[in-house]
Amino acid sequence: MKRTAYFISDGTGITAETLGNSLLAQFEAIEFERITLPYIDSIEKAEKAVAKINLAAESSGAPAIVFDTIVDKKIRTIIDSANALKVDIFAAFLAPLEAELKVESSYSVGKSHSSTTSTSYLARIDAVNFALDNDDGARTRQYAEADIILVGVSRSGKTPTCLYLAMQFGIKAANYPLTEEDMADLKVPASLQQHRHKLFGLTIDPDRLAAIRNERRANSRYASLKQCYHEIDEVEMLYQREQIPFLSTTDRSIEEISTRIMAETGLQRRLQS
Repeated sequence: MKRTAYFISDGTGITAETLGNSLLAQFEAIEFERITLPYIDSIEKAEKAVAKINLAAESSGAPAIVFDTIVDKKIRTIIDSANALKVDIFAAFLAPLEAELKVESSYSVGKSHSSTTSTSYLARIDAVNFALDNDDGARTRQYAEADIILVGVSRSGKTPTCLYLAMQFGIKAANYPLTEEDMADLKVPASLQQHRHKLFGLTIDPDRLAAIRNERRANSRYASLKQCYHEIDEVEMLYQREQIPFLSTTDRSIEEISTRIMAETGLQRRLQS
């Protein structure tokens, strides 16, 4: 089965995408073509969006599914005329909250994404810059500022995890790639000793690691299966010997890796810089 799903918003569409995709993920037997239509903030844009939705329904022979966070009532009326199953995210969640809190919502466009001066936004930008500046282990002088330092062999997922932690949680995450020299004596590198309480290790299945490295340096010693098995064996022994908490990134998304790290370390989302 295949269906078309639209995420429509008069803002960025991030909220509609996030909640909509979470719901669609529960239906594994169906293939969804996902289309995001952000900034539908005028009558003309809404009418064009409806034309697209109706065309998709006609082509597929089944109504489209629309997740929306439209605030403007006139635009909403137009979107509601589309040949689609409509999931009004704001109505589904705000109405019961209004009833419980006995206060009407502001129904503001882009409320959760618009502020560029809030402490949480500035903290996330600061954390992203920190992650970029401390990405390769070459500079360790800022590690005192780090909330966490991810360690692991090359291509085990450290960089994307650091950036996700920064963007989503405002966490200042540095990463230090462990080399053969670092693991030779199964000790934490000297430059990390004073920060060992901040260390968190990543590991990965050697076969998966070899596949990833071959995309970067095909047929090299670096990407060989023998080398990958050796490095993973050594790094996991290091984690166990030095009592460094760690997890495997093999079958986990960056979102899950990051959330598990937050849970296991007790780190909290930074709300201010």
